[in-house]
This record gives sequence, C-alpha cells and structure tokens, in this order.
Amino acid sequence: MYRPGAATTTRGGLPTDSGDSVVTLDQVPRWSDAEYRNLYENEDPAFQNSHFPDPLASVSEGSSSGNGMVSRFPVDYEINSKLYLWRGNPWNLEVDAVVNSTNENLDEAHGSPGLHAAAGPGLAEECATLGGCRTGMAKVTNAYDLPARRVIHTVGPKYAVKYHTAAENALSHCYRSCLELLIENGLQSIAMGCIYTEAKNYPREPAAHVAIRTVRRFLEKQKDKIQAVVFCIETASDTEIYKRLLPLYFPRDKLEEEVAISKLPADVGDENGETVIDERKIRIKPLPNVKKAGPRFSQASADLPAGDIIPVSDVALTRRNSSYLDAYLDPAFMSLIKDPDQRRKERWEKAAQARNSWNFAKMLGYGDLGGPPLSAAEEYSLHSRYLAKANSLNLSEIAEMKIIYRGGVDSKGRPVMVVVGAHFLLRCLDLERFVLYVVKEFEPLIQKPYSIVYFHSAASLQA
Repeated sequence: MYRPGAATTTRGGLPTDSGDSVVTLDQVPRWSDAEYRNLYENEDPAFQNSHFPDPLASVSEGSSSGNGMVSRFPVDYEINSKLYLWRGNPWNLEVDAVVNSTNENLDEAHGSPGLHAAAGPGLAEECATLGGCRTGMAKVTNAYDLPARRVIHTVGPKYAVKYHTAAENALSHCYRSCLELLIENGLQSIAMGCIYTEAKNYPREPAAHVAIRTVRRFLEKQKDKIQAVVFCIETASDTEIYKRLLPLYFPRDKLEEEVAISKLPADVGDENGETVIDERKIRIKPLPNVKKAGPRFSQASADLPAGDIIPVSDVALTRRNSSYLDAYLDPAFMSLIKDPDQRRKERWEKAAQARNSWNFAKMLGYGDLGGPPLSAAEEYSLHSRYLAKANSLNLSEIAEMKIIYRGGVDSKGRPVMVVVGAHFLLRCLDLERFVLYVVKEFEPLIQKPYSIVYFHSAASLQA
C-alpha cells in the first residue's frame, strides 16, 4: 500500500498531503528548526491568546512581565531535539508506534479517520479480541499494513464544563498511557494525532495545552528512553494552535522562555501535567512530639529500687492519673478538627433526622437520599436517571388522573402547573410512576420561572 518516497515539501515545511508515500523521521520538521522561531516578536505585550481564549489563564499573571519569575518550563535542548511537528495524518509515518483515538469498544467506525483502511482488516480483528479499553487508558496492537510497528489505541474523555477537571486529567492520562506503553514495548518513536475529538466536545485549545504539557513532563523524566514524539496535526486551526502553544512548554531559547512566563496558564498541572485540586491532596501532619517522654519515663524508672518490678496494671493506672500523656500531645497535631472528614461527619449528623424519616426516593429504589446534601454532579446524575426512565415509559394513565397538568400562563406570562390534591388517591396510584411523570412534566419548565397553583379544599374528581 505504501511506497518509499520523499515528502511533498522540503524539510522544515508543513506538508499538507503526503499521499501514500512512506515518510521517515528525517523528512519530518523538528520543533527546534529555525523556521518556527520568534512567533511572538511582533506581538503586543498585552496580547493573551485573544483568538483562542484559554479558560485556565490567570488574569493576574497575564499582566505580569515575567521579570524575576522562575520559568516552569525552562529551555531544554535535548528534549526539544526529540519533538517533531507534522501536518498530516500519522499513518504514513515510519515510526515505532502511531496513536489511534477511539471509543471504549475499539470500534473501527469510531477510530481515527483512515487508520483501518490503511492498516487492513487484520487491525479490526485484533481490536475485537482486546475486550475494549477504558477512558484514559491505552492498549497496543500490531500495525499490519502500516509503516509503523505498532498501533496504540486510547480512549479520550467526553467533555462537559462542570466536569472540566476530570476530563482534563483523563485526557492527560491518555497521552501518558500511550508513552508508557511505548517504553514498555521497547519502542522509541511515536506519532500522536489529536486524541480529543469534535464528537466528544473537547475545546481544542485547552486540550492542546493538556497534550503538550503532559508530553513535556513525561520527556523530562524519560527522555533517555524516547527518541522522537511527533505531534500530527491535520487542520489549519490545530496548526496555528500548536505553533503558538509549543513555545510555552518547549521554549527553544531564552527569549521564548521569558515570553512563556507571562503567557502560560495559571494552572499547568503537577509533575505529570495533571491538574491538582488542593482539597483532594493527602494531608500529612507531623508526628506527635515524643522527645519529652523519654526523660520522664527514665526518671520514673531510676527512682525504683533495683530489682523491683511495677505490675503492668499499676503502670497503666499511673499513666492515666498523671500528665504523662501530655508529652505525646502535639498541639499542632491535635488541632486538626475541621478537616474534610470532620465536616463530612457533621453533615451526616445534621442529616440524621432526614435519614430516619420517610424516604420517598429510597422506597422507589433510588438509594438513600436522607444523607448529606447531594453535590451538583450527584444531583445531575440522579435527575438524568429519573428523566431517562420517564421518557422510556408510557405514563398516559397518570396524565388521565389530572393530578398535575399544565394550565396556561399567569399574569406575568409565566407557565402555570396546576396540582389538584383531591385527585391524589394513594390507593389507586403507582407512586414510582407518578414521580417519573412529575419529573417529565416539569422538565421543560425548570430552566425559567414558573408558577404552581394547588387546589385542595372542596375539590372533587369533577373539578
């Protein structure tokens, strides 16, 4: 399928179409090539990625000149020599491994465009034997008809703003898992396309930040085991993004390093490139101060006549009745009373009455909701489960009971929901189906103000 040949442009350019020719690494532009330098020379110093705003950028840092600040990504010529930038898909690159962005089932239809056609049917057959792959993880197969030796398959995350940090760390883990598999299989060069996809709604520039900084942090630790990492970009927008962001994480001279200090996002992750949440860090306090206990115990022992033995029970009693343990109590250690575990316990105690009361959701099989207040993510998940089940059922018999129905709009134009208490006949009602019907009826209204009119006194079934 592939024939050896030269790239369509000379070394240092960005080939837009290499046909079906095999392209070797020496034909791919290195990031350290001079053609890409000094991207910021003509920029306004106040410029802060105006065309592609970064939600992670810090306003306060954006105004900083960078003077006197330490670069988080200093110039490293050895690492820069291992980075390549290629305009085109990776399937015709002669490298040890290429990366396929796919879904959890490793389906051919959801893989990177053109991969299975270029590799042949054997690739899909081997993928079917792997048992799928979890989001953020990676698996390796043979490359079959590709010039590469192996294909590394990884599953990128779906993106939602409320789960931004989780998606960011899952994407970082995708890139790191691919590089770890590369080393585990004794390989040294890898071509990586954009793992984030339009179908999963991941914003391209924030995703590029994650990709580039994760590769940088990995190379800092494993640069002796990796020969080349090729970023493969296929669109003009991705080309612009990578050419603009690469100098921030892979500066090639002191000028780019200084510029990067003021242009880097506020959060560039930990030593692996992952976002760190302070509340989730493991909290380690100093050990209790036991140095004062030694002399006191030794003095008590010295006062005893030679050969005397104090019974264990008496020793315990002496310690309980004295200030002996004070030497072990470090005030700094003992003052940790408002940590997350303590706050969680307090929330549980406040919710004790709710847990012991009638729990409607638990009765319906949706778990015990009488505990501490649900987080936004938990509320969203629970609501989604209710709504999905309601939409899958025919609840017409609940609608015919006219317990809840829409009644036009009020004087301010707000939709009105009418609730008729007399129609709520518990002995004739399936409570689970009723709750599902309520969720379904209120779903179109909950995003805007609405009114509820309740009728109870002197109501009848003919109302």
